[in-house]
Amino acid sequence: MKLPRAIHIIGPGMLVAATGVGAGDLATASFTGAELGLAILWAVVVGAFLKFVLNEGLTRWQLATGTTLVEGCVAHFGRWAQWLFLAYLVLWSFFVGAALMSAVGVTSHAIMPLSGNGPDAARTDKVIYGIAHSLLAVVLVKLGGYRLFARVMSVCIGIMFVTGVATAVAVRPPLGEFVRGLCVPTIPSGGVPWTVALMGGVGGTVTILCYGYWIREEGRMGADDLKTCRLDLAAGYVATAIFGLAMVVIGSSLGPIEGGGATLVVKIAEQLEAMLGNSGFVLKWAFLIGAWAAVFSSLLGVWQSIPYLFADLWQLMRSGQQLGTRINTRSRPYQSYLYGIALVPMIGLVGVGFQTMQKVYAVAGALFIPMLAVVLLVLNGRSQWVGQRHKNSLVTLLVLVGALLLFVFVGAIEVRERLFPPAP
Repeated sequence: MKLPRAIHIIGPGMLVAATGVGAGDLATASFTGAELGLAILWAVVVGAFLKFVLNEGLTRWQLATGTTLVEGCVAHFGRWAQWLFLAYLVLWSFFVGAALMSAVGVTSHAIMPLSGNGPDAARTDKVIYGIAHSLLAVVLVKLGGYRLFARVMSVCIGIMFVTGVATAVAVRPPLGEFVRGLCVPTIPSGGVPWTVALMGGVGGTVTILCYGYWIREEGRMGADDLKTCRLDLAAGYVATAIFGLAMVVIGSSLGPIEGGGATLVVKIAEQLEAMLGNSGFVLKWAFLIGAWAAVFSSLLGVWQSIPYLFADLWQLMRSGQQLGTRINTRSRPYQSYLYGIALVPMIGLVGVGFQTMQKVYAVAGALFIPMLAVVLLVLNGRSQWVGQRHKNSLVTLLVLVGALLLFVFVGAIEVRERLFPPAP
């Protein structure tokens, strides 16, 4: 297979990988590594595999039926599913938009402070950088459409992957412990909540749905393209797993870490510098630049992809039927939602109740994956809808049920900890 052809095949899968890795995922993997060590490396691989199975099911539905999963839900579950998902999407978009702008703002301030280094300066810079990156993402999406977006994302993916893996190699994890943690599933005492959270945090939530729109941009429209998409998704989730493993390794090399989200990422960089001396200075900046690339690529991916979902819902509301057509990114519904997700969540950068917004966002994200697993069990479980060839196999059925049970558990832990945090 020639290299340019291979790059073309794995493009949308890498977009899924880059969009699905944000500041929260970086922080969760690093913090889990710091708390539990290398023993839970296997959980990263399991989490990436489960997300692969979910995305493969979504892709199989679309290529077998010619309609997106959103269109399939409306057709077979009724109009209530359309309005319920629309309400969920608007809520999710607001909170994830605010969280991503905040994260890229904090990370950018750590790299290049604009107003000094005090707490007030950090808050000011977070707002400035958050707004600037949001507007930059809008410009990139509008100017170049999908093609420019894919090229910019490929650069960000390269930066985050190289810097993350290089930093993990530089901290020199014990090879024997690394192999055991990867190959022998064990959970240290008291580590169940963090281990399942690590599995759930690998590979994104609502953005999984956007893969179907990206493969349409690549011209993959029929069942014959399923093999290509499986290869594409496998490459994307392998990259996701490797990056997640690197973050666990980095976290395991550090002492106790305090903080959360992007703030935690900054503290990890500072601890790397303190731990490794002269070489730590280089690694600190490499890690921060890689973290910025990860967070900005996630923001850019959400800004470009989530409007597809709204435009798809809008077409269904207007036509009342499945269309099975490529979304026009110049259309008013797509453009309107792009502006909406880029501008409205800016309120969260300066709003007093931002911690509350983060809670709602985390809970909403935790609820999505179990819902997706149920939908795939139902839609891909009937040969009269997808054909016998594309119906869930017994192995896929068992994996989807396992994913459902796991992510229900993950969601329950997330909801409990966010809504009812333990007393200090």
